[in-house]
Amino acid sequence: MDSTRPNSPFQQGSTPGPVARLVAFVLSASLLVLGFMFSLVALAVVAVIGVVLGGWLWWKTRPLRKQMQQMRETQQMGNPEPAFDEPAIEGEFIRELPPEQRLR
Repeated sequence: MDSTRPNSPFQQGSTPGPVARLVAFVLSASLLVLGFMFSLVALAVVAVIGVVLGGWLWWKTRPLRKQMQQMRETQQMGNPEPAFDEPAIEGEFIRELPPEQRLR
């Protein structure tokens, strides 16, 4: 099979006919429309998932927000005591090394 025959439709440097151009245009346009539709559907799915996860997070953090509001109200009333009963342990220390262990 020699592709250099004079009547071959796929010769090097030949221009495609009007039917081939029309088919290429229709395929290109349909692929472009399908890609655009897919991107819109993907964007809608991502938006719905984001709203659902945001609502779930908002619902799960309700007790924490309520506790923060109560602590804020307690501080605004002038009560310096914290709203929780656990003791807070604070401090700092300095460890001194004997002279033979110090870096020179």
